Amino acid sequence: MGTISDDPPATLIQDLKITTQNVSLIFPSRKTERKKSMFLSNIDKVLNFPVETVHFFRSHEDFPPHVAAEKLKTALSELLVPYDFLAGRLRSNPETGRLEIDCNSAGIGFAVASSDYALDDVGDLIYPNPAFGQLICKSVDSLEQDDQPLCIVQVTSFRCGGFAMGIVTNHVTFDGLSFKIFLDNLAAVTAEKPLAVTPCNDRLLLAARSPPCVTFPHHELDKFHDSNPPVIDATSQALDFKVFRLTSDNIANLKEKAKASAIGSHVSDARITGFNVVTALVWHCKALSWDNKESNLDRVSTLLYAVNIRPRLIPPLPMSYTGNAVLTAYARATCKEIDEAPFSRLVELVTEGAKRMTDEYARSAIDWGDIYQGFPNGEFLVSSWWKLGFDEVEYPWGRPKYSCPVVFQRKDIILFFPDIDDNNGVNVLVSLPSKEMSKFKTLFHKYFD
Repeated sequence: MGTISDDPPATLIQDLKITTQNVSLIFPSRKTERKKSMFLSNIDKVLNFPVETVHFFRSHEDFPPHVAAEKLKTALSELLVPYDFLAGRLRSNPETGRLEIDCNSAGIGFAVASSDYALDDVGDLIYPNPAFGQLICKSVDSLEQDDQPLCIVQVTSFRCGGFAMGIVTNHVTFDGLSFKIFLDNLAAVTAEKPLAVTPCNDRLLLAARSPPCVTFPHHELDKFHDSNPPVIDATSQALDFKVFRLTSDNIANLKEKAKASAIGSHVSDARITGFNVVTALVWHCKALSWDNKESNLDRVSTLLYAVNIRPRLIPPLPMSYTGNAVLTAYARATCKEIDEAPFSRLVELVTEGAKRMTDEYARSAIDWGDIYQGFPNGEFLVSSWWKLGFDEVEYPWGRPKYSCPVVFQRKDIILFFPDIDDNNGVNVLVSLPSKEMSKFKTLFHKYFD
């Protein structure tokens, strides 16, 4: 059975006792071709918010933290040549008002800090400790608010000789896949090797058509009137937080459950993937955890998740594309159908969201963003960090012990994280009001009885 971490680990440290030694700016190692600005696609421009990730490393005799920090600083300076936009600044085009990046080589931030603790003292790295936010340098105090870098890296040493690399980037710069390529390139250059992948920085590849043409109903999107709304609605409710840990065996059992109930249906074995079965399980538990009233079964539940559109476009977008090339897929059903349908049907509904994402559908969604200002619209979003591979990046001092985003509790976002020990396992991070969490937990366990 999948296990649950009901409470924070006993060793959870709330204050990592961080001392910041230095904050500086890193500039491109050589002059880059001066571009007036970088166009941002309609996908990019609605993602104007920070993304924080932390990458933990064990101690390495040849690369103590201060040596690793200097190597990273040098490598980042080199990387700001092919990634010249990262050293720029966000601005509104004075003529069109559209958000863009001024490629002015103003630099990225770099901080060096230390903790009074050893890495083992931090405890279970899988459990999203709010204190991990202390491993992130959120701003460069010497700069004005409108001159803040699009990327800041902080290297924090621990007493044991291990260290953490905390990175904050504005989401307009990368999606998860392109950030993974950035990390691969950072590791390569740190090891004095050529770039692992040459980045493709042409954001015009995802420009809207002229004139824009919306050819599909986009139930996954909704218009907004606020100038800077959240991606989906947040809540001020008090939330319980739990980590549901599914082993590779648990996931294999879910796949068998889907196959067994798929006899005579249209769902193929090829669609019964780890992501699809875990997402279907989570959808079932989340949709039915609202309440037990009979009338609630008529409520329509909408699940959202991100789909990489690079291989889906015609012609395909380069896999090295640096911008945001993910769109929101959706699955919709009444709670009655979710409650009564065989598991294979839920898996099928999940897979239909990605299947729907053809070239024309993706272009229609991008064009929708040219006509309207909007954001993803659903009951909740599955944000998967499961297979991005941040912990597979090979630095000179080895792979990370663990890599994760800094988590903020949201009832409308459920996160999938990789497991440290089980390569095919997944950790499902759920935040819900107490009553809903109790129902979610009961429904979750029923799938493994």
